[in-house]
Amino acid sequence: MITHFFDLLAVLVVLSALLAYVNHRFIRLPSAIGLMLTSLLLSLALVAVGRLHPPLLHDLTTWVNEVDFADLLLEVMLGFMLFAGAIHIHLEELKKVRAAVVLFSTLSVVVNTFLVGTGVFGLLQAFNLPTPYLHCLLFGALISPTDPVAVLSILKAAGVKKSVEMKIAGESLFNDGVSVVVFLSILKVALQPEELEWTNVALLFAQEVGGGVLLGFAAGFAGFYLMRNIDNYKVEVLLTLGLVMGSYLVAHHSHVSGPLAVVIAGLLIGNHGKRLAMSEETADYIDKFWEMIDEILNAVLFVLIGLELVVISFPSSRFGLGIVVIVLALVSRYVSIWLPAQLIRLRGVITSHTILVLTWGGLRGGISIALALKLTPELGREMWLMLTYLVVAFSILVQGLTVGRLAKRGEMPQTA
Repeated sequence: MITHFFDLLAVLVVLSALLAYVNHRFIRLPSAIGLMLTSLLLSLALVAVGRLHPPLLHDLTTWVNEVDFADLLLEVMLGFMLFAGAIHIHLEELKKVRAAVVLFSTLSVVVNTFLVGTGVFGLLQAFNLPTPYLHCLLFGALISPTDPVAVLSILKAAGVKKSVEMKIAGESLFNDGVSVVVFLSILKVALQPEELEWTNVALLFAQEVGGGVLLGFAAGFAGFYLMRNIDNYKVEVLLTLGLVMGSYLVAHHSHVSGPLAVVIAGLLIGNHGKRLAMSEETADYIDKFWEMIDEILNAVLFVLIGLELVVISFPSSRFGLGIVVIVLALVSRYVSIWLPAQLIRLRGVITSHTILVLTWGGLRGGISIALALKLTPELGREMWLMLTYLVVAFSILVQGLTVGRLAKRGEMPQTA
């Protein structure tokens, strides 16, 4: 079992390293976009070869299926990536846009879930694919979380105002956790409709979110206390590693949100911890350690997303539906940002151009695919997975490559 796991891990890391080299040496796209593009091209080439030599395609499909993408991302990789992002967020800058971050990562997620779910419900009727409304809401929930990995480097290179960058980063860190909770709540209702009681769903949501936040504060302060009493960068780096893994372990067994827990803990360690409990040397080592963890895991993640193409069915009759769903996802994203923005605009801290940047810069990523893989065949897993993959691929390859140019257009005041 251990040898088999090492074999899978070795193949993923070797592929990630080689494709990262190819992108950096020849293609020169932003890391996440380049890795997904090269892995997609590799998958297409392998599928083409597999058509000529079917046993190869069968072996490749078997291998990709052996990688439990959903559990690998949601239960292992996500905690590390969210913590790595959170420790680099400055609370003082986050406080300036806190109203936007809170509304975009909560109200926008709920609005987007219902807009996409309702829109897809109507579309499927028009395409003669009638589907229960609850199943459509599941798709709305899984397509709502945004992924800051690919877009942040592009926005920085484009010289985007710090507050716009902070809105995207802050929203993405928090809406990942909220979206997962919304998805799991709807999934529980879909799998057990006879036990549908919205009070139970609300209690489950409150337990996941509230419990995750409390656990994050407890873990963050515990880590802060331990670091304050020592000055050894090796031990303190190890403490941050233990903090992430321990928080996720406790969250899993206590049925609270692990993503929210590590984000809160990361914010505490990255701000109060660096300022009051670490030497400059320790803070530097911790920053570099988590930057490397983030780079490695994201490389593996985008290679995995590309390789998933091998096992996803793409009936030609569904491509028209997929294109319409991509447009629907963008329109729903815009409306879900525009509505809460009207509340913020009363205080004059957001512009129409900022809403466009937030809409186009809200890239979908691995979390959406992982959640789609959690669906059962009875819930229409194959169709939702295909639609999710099309939205994610368009999001990263098209939106990711053009959001920098969009961000440069128009005036974006510092308060935007």
